[in-house]
Amino acid sequence: MSGENPRSHFSSSNIDLCKIGIVGFGCDVNSSFLRNTAEAPPLIRNAFSCPSSNLWSESGLDLGKEDIFFDAGDVWPNLNEDWMDVIEASISNLLAHALYPLSLGGDHSITYFIARALRRRYPKLSMLYIDAHPDLYDQFDCNKYSHASSCARIMEDRLVDRMVQVGIRTLNGHQREQAARLKVEICEMKDWHDQIEFNLETPIYISVDLDGLDPAFAPGVSHPEPGGLSTRDVIDLIHGLKQPVIGADIVEFNPGKDVHNLTAMVCAKLLKEISSKILESALSCEIKGQIVDSAA
Repeated sequence: MSGENPRSHFSSSNIDLCKIGIVGFGCDVNSSFLRNTAEAPPLIRNAFSCPSSNLWSESGLDLGKEDIFFDAGDVWPNLNEDWMDVIEASISNLLAHALYPLSLGGDHSITYFIARALRRRYPKLSMLYIDAHPDLYDQFDCNKYSHASSCARIMEDRLVDRMVQVGIRTLNGHQREQAARLKVEICEMKDWHDQIEFNLETPIYISVDLDGLDPAFAPGVSHPEPGGLSTRDVIDLIHGLKQPVIGADIVEFNPGKDVHNLTAMVCAKLLKEISSKILESALSCEIKGQIVDSAA
């Protein structure tokens, strides 16, 4: 099922002492245009560990300390396995060890399978979905599990209580109808401003499609869409979340389209800031005597 890459220097070998579980999914079988996002996970790890920067987050956490990350390696395609079950089982394993899952894609179809595992742990859950596309097609290219349909599946299966989408700038008539039917809250890019806040009241899962960013900041994507978010916009949005962040995925980085490793470094920066937010959330709940898992 899995072929594990060499462990990053920041990864602990003791799963029971760690807080965040990193797993890569070399899956782009549900991509509709270009392939190659399956090659991204090892490159994101390399960028995260690159000595051109350090492992301190902007909030002042040293992510290079021992026993923060457990790296579960990368899961690669096997024609004899059902990808839905493999992804769901990988996330369930991390949750069983009380780890907050942070997944590296791969295409955006993985988020649906991740959400299936998360829902069993979190009876109340919101999803912040950063993307240029709403991914609300009933099916795309005759594939109901297409990366262009992941949010339709998530909402139909009631895997989150609220879905808030940011960065959207490709809505068509069908997807507008789907958004209304499924009660997806969309902040279109034309309505974006840097003071915007989302009143999320439950634990939050963050899903970041790199094409939610403007191609000037993240050129290494299969579906570049001008007029998007800046790296700073996304970081500030993450920093501003008030409820606990219980996991995330970073998807749709296509290394074959990258320029001077720029998108890989953006992925690493987002990985750093999301990880810091997860740790801050966990520490805050411990201090207050709350249990994040209960989502009460």
